Amino acid sequence: MSPEGLITSEFDDAAIIDADVAAVAAAVDEGEDPDDLADLEVVVLDLTGTTVVDDGLVERAFERAADAAGIAESDDEFERALAFVRATTGRSTVAVFRALTGDEEQAQHANAVFESSYAELAAAGGIRPVPGAAEIIRRLRAIGVAVVLTTGLSRATADAVLDAVGWRDLADLTLTPAEAGRGGPYPDLPLTALLRTGTSTVEGMVVVGDTSADIASGLAAGAGLVVGVLTGSNDERALTAAGADAVVASVADLGELLGLDDLEHVDRLDDDFDDFDDFDDFDDFDDLDADDQPEGQTPR
Repeated sequence: MSPEGLITSEFDDAAIIDADVAAVAAAVDEGEDPDDLADLEVVVLDLTGTTVVDDGLVERAFERAADAAGIAESDDEFERALAFVRATTGRSTVAVFRALTGDEEQAQHANAVFESSYAELAAAGGIRPVPGAAEIIRRLRAIGVAVVLTTGLSRATADAVLDAVGWRDLADLTLTPAEAGRGGPYPDLPLTALLRTGTSTVEGMVVVGDTSADIASGLAAGAGLVVGVLTGSNDERALTAAGADAVVASVADLGELLGLDDLEHVDRLDDDFDDFDDFDDFDDFDDLDADDQPEGQTPR
């Protein structure tokens, strides 16, 4: 028996590892995770472009809306309007139409056509999950981290997107600008996510998105970490210029970035070494005669 109370036997290494795993597991239980995950309370994920991709549905829906509302009367006007839509991806759709038209009635009409068209296209199969997105959401929730999906789309259209990928119950919460106040680049969506999930500090929030507006929104909300992903509208240079703390290829890479992979390794070790409980602290060796001891083993 060592001074620390560990059994000195051919199982010394196993006993020490078991003790270390138990200590790490206890730290996790007490909110002292070595990977600093204890401070992580909520992850706010943008929907389209970050967790799902839509194969250009935004532009197809915009084309219908522009025609119906008379936003662009010539090809040149349409291209300028489309360039504006691309540059403002991530913002509330009705706010984008207000900026394009300068007329509330025209903007509302265009937005209604856009939303209905987008929902129709999504239901027809134009939406698919980013590989690994659902898995990372489940992993986060499994360790007690709340996950909120946010979007600049309306509630009806957001629900159509969620239905298209079967995600109605995947996250803790989904939010649209109508439920928060404003879309990106304002802080309303992440701050509402923080309030609705009972997060204690802004430092405990991570915001993830594929557009400059998403990054600006997270920064304005004071999030502890703001992450850009490359599965949507903006490239690494644009996301970095917007102020992202980190840029990853995909939302699936959040596991490595946040240290979830290391934490799961600890959990697997904890499960593996639970098997040593079957030895009842190795009391079974007391039943062995000296002649039955393994070679080189001295009876206690």
